[in-house]
Amino acid sequence: MKTLTALLTAAAVVATTSGTAFAACTNDTWNKINERGKIVVGVKADTKPWGFLDSSGALVGMEADMAAEVAETLGVELELVGVQSSNRMQFLEQGKIDLMIATMSDRTDRRAIVGIVQPNYYTSGTNIMAPKALGITEWTDLTDKPVCGKQGAFYNKIVEERYGAKIIAFTGNAEAKQALRDKKCVAWVYDDSSIAADLASGEYDDYEMPLQTEDDNPWGLAVPLAEQSCVFGRFMSGMQYNWLQSGKLLELEEKWGIQKSAFLEAQQAHFKDWLAE
Repeated sequence: MKTLTALLTAAAVVATTSGTAFAACTNDTWNKINERGKIVVGVKADTKPWGFLDSSGALVGMEADMAAEVAETLGVELELVGVQSSNRMQFLEQGKIDLMIATMSDRTDRRAIVGIVQPNYYTSGTNIMAPKALGITEWTDLTDKPVCGKQGAFYNKIVEERYGAKIIAFTGNAEAKQALRDKKCVAWVYDDSSIAADLASGEYDDYEMPLQTEDDNPWGLAVPLAEQSCVFGRFMSGMQYNWLQSGKLLELEEKWGIQKSAFLEAQQAHFKDWLAE
């Protein structure tokens, strides 16, 4: 760990364009991880299969596995902390966690609060869950058909205007999915990451997510804002690059029963070693 710290710190010195900019990098969190020999990572505890509690009460999932690889690469112990959408950024701001990998969309307002580093490791967008028996293959197959949705979801209007679907909006996801089971609609339109989680649960074996996801919104992991451009942020940028190039995240999707994402396939192709056969 000390050797890695020295190497990354040296790299930061070389890469920084001004002494003043480097002087601003106190690397507090990075140094704390090094000194205590442990990294504390916030992951979702309620978003299967990315982060959830197993039957023993342990935090597991795709992003929990990513956190474990970060710890292994650093040569430190791992402590996972369950977070929610409502507190994940606050936990990072308050120092309750060192790193956050928690299904968070990368947005301008969030970049002002936490250090979201590039490249983005995942994405989610609009898709549908539909009975396999219907054989839906194109968005245009929804034209003039009843489609269940959730009240207030921005993509309801988009799908209506773009493809002519007839949205039936429900107050909650449970009601919308029950209406789908009751054949009150031909599909449920929602965020593809949530649909993938439902399909991975084993409760929707007769359903599928058959369409190409649209209107993607990339996900970002985050370090403390002050360390975004410092050693810790640059280290996590490297972790994400290697995950995308190596296909590691595609392997984790398969492990956790997540439908293979076009985003990860495209990123692996984009970062492919041009000399590799």
